[in-house]
Amino acid sequence: MYAIVDIAGQQFKVQKNQQIFVHRLEGKEGDSINFDKVLLLDNDGKVDVGLPTVKGASISAKIVEHLKADKVMVFKKKRRKGYAKMNGHRQYLTKIEIQDIKS
Repeated sequence: MYAIVDIAGQQFKVQKNQQIFVHRLEGKEGDSINFDKVLLLDNDGKVDVGLPTVKGASISAKIVEHLKADKVMVFKKKRRKGYAKMNGHRQYLTKIEIQDIKS
């Protein structure tokens, strides 16, 4: 059984006991959260497609930890102009574990 769910503006394919990284969510480590924007639900070959969401379906998850992603280096340069600029960015992430998929 798997589901396609919208979490913080991104779509993820999730299964039970799966751990995924999503954009930073509100809540403390160990808190339980629910997601109601289930776009597709597959129960052993029986597929329910939402218009736009599947009615009555929800995903329950637990926040495992809050962390920061690896640094992404952004380098800008214009040749022959003497312009070069280096910048870095680290995205704030939340690691969640899918507890249950309810249809």
